[in-house]
Amino acid sequence: MTAAGAGEEERRARAALTRVVEPGDERAGGWLRRYGPVELLTRLTVPARTEDALPGAGQMRMQGYRTRAGAARPERDLERVAELGGRFVCPGDPEWPGQLDDLGDARPVGLWVRGRADLRIWALRSVAVVGARACTPYGAHVSGRLASGLAERGWVVVSGAAYGIDAAAHRGALSAGGATVAVLACGVDTVYPRGHAELVRRVAEQGLVVAELPPGSHPTRSRFVLRNRVIAALSRGAVVVEAEYRSGSLSTARAADRLGRFTMGVPGPVTSGLSSGVHELLRNGAVLVTDADEVVELVGDIGELAPERRGPVLPRDLLAPGCARVLEVLPARGALDGREVAARAGSTPDEALARLYELHSLGFVERRGDRWQLATGATTGSNARRGDA
Repeated sequence: MTAAGAGEEERRARAALTRVVEPGDERAGGWLRRYGPVELLTRLTVPARTEDALPGAGQMRMQGYRTRAGAARPERDLERVAELGGRFVCPGDPEWPGQLDDLGDARPVGLWVRGRADLRIWALRSVAVVGARACTPYGAHVSGRLASGLAERGWVVVSGAAYGIDAAAHRGALSAGGATVAVLACGVDTVYPRGHAELVRRVAEQGLVVAELPPGSHPTRSRFVLRNRVIAALSRGAVVVEAEYRSGSLSTARAADRLGRFTMGVPGPVTSGLSSGVHELLRNGAVLVTDADEVVELVGDIGELAPERRGPVLPRDLLAPGCARVLEVLPARGALDGREVAARAGSTPDEALARLYELHSLGFVERRGDRWQLATGATTGSNARRGDA
C-alpha cells in the first residue's frame, strides 16, 4: 500500500532516478528541482534533442545518465523492497523527514526504507553516533554506553552499520531495547560488511534500515562519504567517539556543522592516534561530551539537564548496565562459574560470559580456570557520581 503524498508516476520516476543519479549529485539535484522527477526522467530516456538538453553536463556525463536511465526498472525495485517489508519514501510523503531538505540540491532523490517505524517521527529525536572502524576497546565501550544511554532516554541512535564505533552504537541501542537507524551506502537488501548480516537483520526488526541507493546496489568509497551527509541531516546532533585525522567519520561531523546541527566529540588519550581527529574537532569548536546525559542536555529540550558532577568519574562508572549487573553479583572471595553468574545477574550464560570477558579485559575481574571473581582491589557499587569516591 502506497502512502499518501507523492503520486504513483512521481514515485516511479524517483525510484528510477535512484539508479541514475549518484548520492549527493548536486547538478542532478538542480535539474530535479527545476524540471521535477517525471520530466527529468523523460529528458534522460527520450532521444536527445536540442530542446531537451540539460544544462551543465558534458557529453560523456550525459551519456552515462542516459545509459543508466534506459536500464532502470523501477517497478522491479519497488517490488523487491516490498518483498522485504519495506517501502520507498519520497519528498512530499508524510514519512519524509523534513530536515533532509536542509541539504538543498544534495538532498536524496528518495529513500529506500526497511522497518516498521515512521522515519520522520524518529528523525525528530535522533542523535548520530559515529567513529572509527578500527576502534579501540575503549572506543567501542564508550560508543555502546552512549547509545544505550540515549536509547534509555527515548532518543534514536543513527549510525552507518560499519565495523567499530558504528556497530557498537547500534548494538548499544538494541541492547537497551531502544530505537536505532542504520544508514547504508548500498541497497537495503545488501549486507556490507558481510560480517554484519545478523546486526542489520536485528536493526531492520527493531529499528530502521535506510539507503539512497536502490535494492541490489553495492557500496563504493565515495558512497560511504556521501552517505554521511544523510546521517548528519537526519540527526539533531552528531557525536564522534574515535577518529583519526583522516577518518571518514569526520565528514559526518563537518556535514552536521554545515547544517547547523550540534557537533560533539568524546575525548580520548592524547597518546592515541584514534582520538587525534576528535581532539581536532574539539579544538575547532565541537562540544566535549562524556555520556548520554551531556548529549541530551545539548540536543534536547529545555530542562533536560545532565546531573550535577560531584567527584571524579571512575572507570567503573563508565560500564554498560549489563557489565555493571555482572560486577555486582561477583564475590570478593570465592569464585563463580559462568552459569552461576548468569543466574544471579538474570542473563543468559552467553551474555554473562561476554560481559565477564569484557570486565576481565578492563581489569575488574580475575579468571581462575572456568570460574570468576572480583579482581584484587575492585569493589562493588558505583559511588563516584554520588560524591562518595
